[in-house]
This record gives sequence, structure tokens and C-alpha cells, in this order.
Amino acid sequence: MEIKVLGTGCCSKCATLTKNAEEAVKTMGINASVEEVTDIEKIISYGIMRTPALVVDEKVLSAGKVLTVEEISSILKSL
Repeated sequence: MEIKVLGTGCCSKCATLTKNAEEAVKTMGINASVEEVTDIEKIISYGIMRTPALVVDEKVLSAGKVLTVEEISSILKSL
């Protein structure tokens, strides 16, 4: 599983979403990578209007919101 956090890289919301995604993966014990994407061209290619955004296996699952560890875990369980 490939998880990406889209954001400028300089905002606390992006850092918090990345941290929460990493914690969700660790807590669930799943095999997944968490990557921060800060390149504006790549972010635009996903068609999102607000950051941070959570992308799992190339599907945008959340944008403009900092999800909690529990919310991310719930999303990952439903996949």
C-alpha cells in the first residue's frame, strides 16, 4: 500500500497529517509506505483544491482536512 500526503511541506497541517498516517500504519501493523509530496506540479495533477490531502494507492481520499489517526485507520480498514 502506498500512502501519500500532498502539501507544501512548510505547513503544520501537512506535517500533522503525515505523522498521523505514519502512526495509523504502525498501529495497524500493515505494510505501507508513507510519502510526503511537496512538488506543486504533482499536487496539481491529483486535481485537489486544498491541502493537505491523503492519497492511498493513487486515489484521493481526503483533501483540505487533517485526519486523526483513528480516521485514517478507519479509511485504511475499509480498503
